[in-house]
Amino acid sequence: MSDSSPERPAAPAAVLDVWCELQCPDCRSALDDLRALRERYGDRLELRLRHFPLEKHKHAFAAAQAAEEAVEQGRGWPYVEAVLSRVEELDRKGEPFLVEVAGELGLDAEEFDTALIDGRHILMVDADQAEGKAIGVTGTPTYVIGGERLDGGKSQAGLRERIEEIADRLLAEQGA
Repeated sequence: MSDSSPERPAAPAAVLDVWCELQCPDCRSALDDLRALRERYGDRLELRLRHFPLEKHKHAFAAAQAAEEAVEQGRGWPYVEAVLSRVEELDRKGEPFLVEVAGELGLDAEEFDTALIDGRHILMVDADQAEGKAIGVTGTPTYVIGGERLDGGKSQAGLRERIEEIADRLLAEQGA
């Protein structure tokens, strides 16, 4: 998921791919780091959510599709943050919760429901998951920046600092 908007530069100086799953408590823990990175770097660092639904979470695949629908409706990151911050509700309520959050954010909830039924975003989610597997992603969150893969599934400790080191180097190399 890339939440691009017209006011962004054509190519950010650095890209951080975040392999994530919206039913994952570890991904919820990573939200503060992602917010801090967005605040520090702004448009110089593009954060791209990449879907990696895990089989152990039965609503993760639907949540990934719903996140893509939120991107289509222009509110990708706010939706992702809203769902991740309420992982327990997603566990309990399933797909109706995904539609409920869309409505709370002022998105077209009926269109979310339709998207989950017709599967219009399945190929995007499948492609992300296949790419993740191909580069060695085994759990979430996993970060890829500057060709380096950082596994956050076991611990977030020190990861933001390492991401900042790499981002600072990439930005310095490109004079951004």
